[in-house]
Amino acid sequence: MRVRMTQSKDIQRMRELEQYLEQCNYQYYVENNPTISDFEFDALLRELQDLEAKYPDEADPNSPTRRVGSDLTSEFESVEHRYAMQSLANTYSSEELGEWIDRITREVSDVEFVCELKFDGTAISLCYENGVLQRAVTRGDGKRGDDVTNNVRTIGSVPMKLRGEGYPAVFEIRGEIYMPYASFDRLNREREAAGEAPMANPRNAAAGTLKQQSSQVVARRGLDCTLYHIAGDNLPFATHIENLEAASTWGFKVSEHMKVCRSRQEIEAFIAYWDTERKNLPFATDGIVIKVNSYAQQRTLGSTAKAPRWAVAYKFQAERALTRLVSVDFQVGRTGAITPVANLEPVQLAGTVVKRASIHNADQIAALDIRLGDMVYVEKGGEIIPKITEVELSERPADSKPFEYITHCPECGSELVRYEGEAKHFCPNSSECKPQIIGRIVHFVSRKAMDIEGLGGETIELLWENGMLKDIADIYDLNPQQLAALPRLGDKSAANILDGVRASKSVPFERVLFALGIRFVGETTAKYIATHFRTLDAIAAATVEELSEAEEVGSKIAVAITEYFADEHNRSIVERLKSAGLKFEIEEKQRSSNALEGKSVVISGKFVGRSRDDMKALVEEHGGRNLAAVSANVDFIVAGENMGPAKRQKAEKLGVTILNEEEFMALIEGTPAVEQVSIPEPQPTKEETKPIQGTLF
Repeated sequence: MRVRMTQSKDIQRMRELEQYLEQCNYQYYVENNPTISDFEFDALLRELQDLEAKYPDEADPNSPTRRVGSDLTSEFESVEHRYAMQSLANTYSSEELGEWIDRITREVSDVEFVCELKFDGTAISLCYENGVLQRAVTRGDGKRGDDVTNNVRTIGSVPMKLRGEGYPAVFEIRGEIYMPYASFDRLNREREAAGEAPMANPRNAAAGTLKQQSSQVVARRGLDCTLYHIAGDNLPFATHIENLEAASTWGFKVSEHMKVCRSRQEIEAFIAYWDTERKNLPFATDGIVIKVNSYAQQRTLGSTAKAPRWAVAYKFQAERALTRLVSVDFQVGRTGAITPVANLEPVQLAGTVVKRASIHNADQIAALDIRLGDMVYVEKGGEIIPKITEVELSERPADSKPFEYITHCPECGSELVRYEGEAKHFCPNSSECKPQIIGRIVHFVSRKAMDIEGLGGETIELLWENGMLKDIADIYDLNPQQLAALPRLGDKSAANILDGVRASKSVPFERVLFALGIRFVGETTAKYIATHFRTLDAIAAATVEELSEAEEVGSKIAVAITEYFADEHNRSIVERLKSAGLKFEIEEKQRSSNALEGKSVVISGKFVGRSRDDMKALVEEHGGRNLAAVSANVDFIVAGENMGPAKRQKAEKLGVTILNEEEFMALIEGTPAVEQVSIPEPQPTKEETKPIQGTLF
């Protein structure tokens, strides 16, 4: 009896925590008015997570704990939209907009328009049943999109359960998922610190993040969502704006920057205001959407095959400024990539003074015919990164000469190379070119890599200039007396550096792999590769095909890894790091059994409640060996859902046994040390498709 009473109290506490934490999320993300500290929120969230682990059958699929994401990976299922997600027609001029307004007013009388900001992100459709989020689907081709529900659940401004009352039993609400500037800046800082190319603009960053296989990655990136349209059969109001105002009371984040306009003059005034004021917003916008407010008038106006006739998007012209190109610098990155950077006469652009701009590569310089002394137009790509977009040829001096791209490294003098498929030129002298060496060492000691305190950029350059650091392996040969004798150091600083060097030997393998600075291998990718292959020797010996089997590893990354380990200089450095005592394998857990002793296993597909990495860990816990590719050496394959057809065909051709998840669990005769509890996703109910009251995009 006491056990049942305790369980009842715990479940009641779960429901209370779910409701309270969702209220806190709403106040934080939608109202922008947090009522408790992050520390308090995290403590309550941990309490709820513990209760859900204790009572997994009582856990809600839309619990606030789902906001932190999962490390389970999955293929995205293609889902058919109940209502087509059409695109909008675009206009770029006041004249075209006027023609559109005139056509509308000729076809329907006494018309009201709603003007809204056009968010620069990626479109999403959210399906709710009885006030609960059931599914989130991307636009796709307008008829079908990808089911990204697990990723969207991590976005704090998307309600998983609705508030208030009056919402339809079944409806869809569409909007835009975007990355605010603050999140975008943070992401690019992290990517640059990892030696990865920065994202071009917030729109691309949002779209790429939404398609991440790990919802934990999505949760960390700080996406936001604003909703701008409802589709359903029995909507409570007859106008677009009334339904959106109602949606805001149900817990949705709806733009506060909407206005009902009744004339062309009012619409143009709204556009003119936001063409300037948008620069003060914390997110990217690229225009204004104008819609007919009345649903009855929308139905009268109808749609073309591609777009509704009752709505149009007025696209802002990208802000640009005219200034003079003074000179071009060539920067050498740690991978040897050469990046030309334009030095400009200072000019005001989008609220900041711009002195430098990107030119990207030799092809862009040639395509734009950029020359020193030219007057050039500079724009902010995605409102963030200045770039040269055009030359004002009428301002070009008569004696102007075509720009000559450098042929040799500006730092070491080596002749530049351009690899097949690459837009940039590269300095091949990786072992002696100063910026490359220092860049790799700075990356190696960074916080997310080896985290060696005391070795900042200036100190590393000082050690390089004094012949004490030529590569990352030299860090483990540093001499305390030589360090202390250098300018600006001394005994205490030298001791701190060497303490940090010793501590770095306990850094786990996945961070060591990231620290090596292999091209395209960022922090997250390194974790996937380390978990997949378990040891550095296995990674170094893997083929491109085998490397591509790991999560988040495409052919581009796989080729970069094989090229890294094919280089004799790199192999020498790795051997020295091994001798220094760095961790080059995943620490093995104690075996649960020897059921798979001597067996080679391939894990493929999607599993219930376990990721592929979890399944691979089970293989090793029970004495087996994981292989990436199907071959005659494989004893059996454990196949989940969506196993690749080519892999299955090859297994059948070779006569390799294929087990499902249940058969595999029976084979190892027991449950894993840490039970992974499956909480099934809610299945959408089938509804008849009927004409809708709302919009179609």
